[in-house]
Amino acid sequence: MKIHEYQAQEIFRTHGIPVPGGRVAASPAEARAIAEEVGVPVMIKAQVHVGGRGKAGGIRRADSIEDAERVAGEILGMEIKGLTVRKVFVTRAVRIASEAYVGVLLDREKKRLTFLVSRAGGVDIEETARTDPDKIARLTVDPTVGLRSYHARTLASALYDDPAKIKAAAAVIRNLYAAFHAVDASLAEINPLITTEEGEVLALDAKINIDDSALFRRKEIEALRDPEADPPAEIAAREAGLSYVALEGTIGCLVNGAGLAMATMDVIQHYGGEPANFLDIGGSSNPGKVEAALRILTADDKVKAILFNIFGGITRCDDVALGLKSAFEKRPVNVPVVIRLTGTNEDRAKEILREAGYDTLTSMDEAVRAVVAAAKGGEGR
Repeated sequence: MKIHEYQAQEIFRTHGIPVPGGRVAASPAEARAIAEEVGVPVMIKAQVHVGGRGKAGGIRRADSIEDAERVAGEILGMEIKGLTVRKVFVTRAVRIASEAYVGVLLDREKKRLTFLVSRAGGVDIEETARTDPDKIARLTVDPTVGLRSYHARTLASALYDDPAKIKAAAAVIRNLYAAFHAVDASLAEINPLITTEEGEVLALDAKINIDDSALFRRKEIEALRDPEADPPAEIAAREAGLSYVALEGTIGCLVNGAGLAMATMDVIQHYGGEPANFLDIGGSSNPGKVEAALRILTADDKVKAILFNIFGGITRCDDVALGLKSAFEKRPVNVPVVIRLTGTNEDRAKEILREAGYDTLTSMDEAVRAVVAAAKGGEGR
């Protein structure tokens, strides 16, 4: 689950990480009142769950109370990557002497938390990792030992040469580690961690992603969810009980089971395609879920072809086929569709779909090759 910057900053503050402070506003008048309280100049920052807010004009400086009201009015209501800005964060503007990056995330390959720090802050860290990886220092935390003070100092020494700044940054890193655990995060990031002209070390931006699997025991964190700030596809998937992750490709994928979903992603890329999403209907053959999944896939302009990759184990293939048939009848699909369906009651399932006018395949390789070709301009089945 994603939370807003102002919410992440509050979590940082409660864990002893210095932040600029400020409050969130839903109207220009509220922004003006906060600017009067905080003192100008202030930064007006759009609160939406997408990156690139600054480039889109969603983060701007206001040097006067009047400017704060005007700028907030211009940002509120604007669209950033398809999301409407409904709130702005009004926060103190500071003079920046240097920018760095500090982040901690769950490294799935190592199955441990890994810190990434870099003097190249304030920029896209993924781009830095790709073009100049030597600018990033890493430290993987042994869970049986935890993050020790000397670990934090080692990381801080990669950011600064000045002993006072190293000491301050080491404290930030230790507190970031504590905050990460306290909210069951999957990622916690400060970009940039700045030093001011007065020598203060400050977390100027805050980002925390929460592990969805931990929300059942973090009701106070789940209460921070802002449904209006999520992409519509994610909202629709959550309401339908689907597991959905948007990707950048052109092939919409509907599968049953997370393992099969990941294998499908790999095979699509093996044959030269790019998945547009990770969409898992789980073990259900509920037509409502299939219909919701189709609605999500067909609403995505990037999707040029759809693959249904169903492996019937406990879930019966004929139940899934009835769900697909019902979904197709309610919502015709205007892009090529490839159906791979195998497992329990497979023959009956193929008969149901054949009567509905849909061919099916048994081989996953064959189905993936067909959908990759369809997405590139061929035909589906």
